[in-house]
Amino acid sequence: MPLLDHFHPPLSENRHWESFHTSWANEIMATLNQEVLPSGYFAETQVHFGSRVEIDVATLHRPDKSTASPADNGGVAVQTWSATEVMLMPAIFPDEIEVQVIQRSGGPTLVAAIELISPRNKDRPEARRAFAAKCGAYLQQGIGLLIVDVVTERQANLHDELIQMLEQDEVYRFPANSLLYSVSYRSVRTDLGGGQIEIRPVPIFLGHTLPTMPLALRDGPMVPVDLELTYTRTRQRTVL
Repeated sequence: MPLLDHFHPPLSENRHWESFHTSWANEIMATLNQEVLPSGYFAETQVHFGSRVEIDVATLHRPDKSTASPADNGGVAVQTWSATEVMLMPAIFPDEIEVQVIQRSGGPTLVAAIELISPRNKDRPEARRAFAAKCGAYLQQGIGLLIVDVVTERQANLHDELIQMLEQDEVYRFPANSLLYSVSYRSVRTDLGGGQIEIRPVPIFLGHTLPTMPLALRDGPMVPVDLELTYTRTRQRTVL
């Protein structure tokens, strides 16, 4: 099915993008679990629509300097610590519409993540930096990453934001007119302690079908993520 514009009328007046993106993430998770992932792996969906917390940086709060805890004699002892001011810093808690791939061996271990970008990930510089920092942290840990941006109401390119944060050359950015896109990343370490990041960028267009993207599993294989199949199934299940 062709990609719809979920963020402008007429569709945005009748259907909520949050509901569709959540359903799409769940469909990707189900497809990975039932049809794609090898034995020893499973996928989970993590969805959190974050809020922005803004507090005057000059605001200070002096906490209660004691707390109660059980004493050795069965009573209550008072624990104390050095008096200090608590500084409250502004923070951004970005939206998360994420499918995580977990490896069972050796205890549950995150090996890959798929990020469906939301408008709030793109709306302000600090939100874009927060998203880029999260992606950069995944890549530093060798976690495979796939980002999918079908948000039409914001012009920012979060792949380019990541490239800027990593202080990489302009050659790794999208062309200026690439508004919608998907990018797959795979971290590769070398024996000498260095490494590189494989980047597979694919532009996306309204009215066109979506690509099948590779998803790297840390220290494991690469698996296909069929965005078109999962998007089509989501539209069918949500009667869209």
